[in-house]
Amino acid sequence: MKVRVRFAPSPTGPLHMGGVRTALYNYLFAKKHDGDFILRVEDTDEKRFVPGAQQYIIDSLKWCGIEPNEGAGYSGDKGPYIQSERKHLYGPYAKQLVESGHAYMAFDTAEDLENMRDQAKQQGLPNWQYNGVTRSSMKNSISLSKEEVEKRLAAGEPYTIRMKMPRNEDIKFEDEIRGWVTVNTNNLDDKVLMKPTGMPTYHLANIVDDHLMEISHVIRGEEWLPSAPLHVLLYDAFGWDRPKFAHLPLILRPDGNGKLSKRDGDKLGFPVFPINWTTADGELYSGYKEAGFFKGAFINMLSLLGWNPGNNEELFNLEEMVEKFSLERVGKSGARFDPDKTKWFNQQYLRSTSNEDLAKMVQDQIGDQDHSAEYISQVCGLMKERATFIQDIINDGDYFLGDVSAYDEKTVRKKWKEDTPSIMTELLEELKGISDWNTEAIEKVFSAYLEKNEYGFGKVGPGFRLLVTGKGMGPSMFDICAVLGKEKVIGRMEEGLQKVNDLKASV
Repeated sequence: MKVRVRFAPSPTGPLHMGGVRTALYNYLFAKKHDGDFILRVEDTDEKRFVPGAQQYIIDSLKWCGIEPNEGAGYSGDKGPYIQSERKHLYGPYAKQLVESGHAYMAFDTAEDLENMRDQAKQQGLPNWQYNGVTRSSMKNSISLSKEEVEKRLAAGEPYTIRMKMPRNEDIKFEDEIRGWVTVNTNNLDDKVLMKPTGMPTYHLANIVDDHLMEISHVIRGEEWLPSAPLHVLLYDAFGWDRPKFAHLPLILRPDGNGKLSKRDGDKLGFPVFPINWTTADGELYSGYKEAGFFKGAFINMLSLLGWNPGNNEELFNLEEMVEKFSLERVGKSGARFDPDKTKWFNQQYLRSTSNEDLAKMVQDQIGDQDHSAEYISQVCGLMKERATFIQDIINDGDYFLGDVSAYDEKTVRKKWKEDTPSIMTELLEELKGISDWNTEAIEKVFSAYLEKNEYGFGKVGPGFRLLVTGKGMGPSMFDICAVLGKEKVIGRMEEGLQKVNDLKASV
């Protein structure tokens, strides 16, 4: 049987990084087995539907580079791939379950259910359930006479269709990650399968759709594990072959205390969404894309939150992930999210990116028209070993892109001594004499100056860096000077002497 997997999010808000990981694992599994990766939008929860969320999901997957080859927003012959557009399909299946005795019609109103819960609480039973024990005291096609049911239907009385959960039966199924799972039906309630509006609940719709779309493996989050026994019963009730199930571990907060939630993002100082999300009232939640992360670094980090390749390797591109991925190496326990490790991944991706490509990114961000691509590439080559984000190259290397506008006050206080101005003046004259301006020549003259005056590097280097860059630290000054050019270096040293002297007097 061909491998066909689906990512089936609900458009109830932005796509959390946990959802992206679920999509990623489905994508990797499908590609590994030459299968199909399908996007299905499960919008049966009408009350929680959020406008714009569906397009956000599609845009997020596109940015991450894990696009479906079939589904909502894409082609495919198993559509439509949005559940609200499939509403007409589910009624006959719900009716089939009622006729076969696996489900029943329930006429209880919301008020009826609330009254029953209140009564149960008063009797010391806080967790009341609609099940095989309580259904006989409710208004449904099991407790009511056939004539009463027909009368209510003829009157157009609204009803739900509930699963008729058997009593005291063990439901067993094998999970690809967790092994054999056994649940007794006494712990399960009679879930609603069809709402009075004619819209199915998640439980019925996803079973029907998975069957009709020929899904071979259901790879989803751990939070759906409690629903799996019901889904197994539904497959059996229809007489359909079950797909294989795999329930992924949770992504935990950095402190390990609980699931990483949508609310944890900006509150804890890091994104939890792939791209920016703006709420209807204008509140902005930051995304990895806009925060400056490479999509490859984001996906690489996510891949290792719950899966490992079996060795100490950590850096993979998407093709390598496909080659190495297997459900057998997905763990059962929750994976703790580490924001600092996420930055490390981005740092590694930035360093491995060519200077030419980094230059394009820098120029795109700053709209630089004053410097050549070759010049910006040289700057990137010098700055990328110390950078985590493209913005770090721009911020920390601002002296490459414009004039020095400020001098690091800490360096001025600690390193600009009484004799530094005279030393800088002497060094300046030495540098003016260089005819072939390059890294080696600058270093040679600088070293000769130190040796002649018996100075250590610490006596001359900090002041030299301060005048040319305004910074207290950075890449090799000889490389910096070579890239900036002789005219700019000499000019900055001449102009900076008075400025730094004035600053020294004020700090």
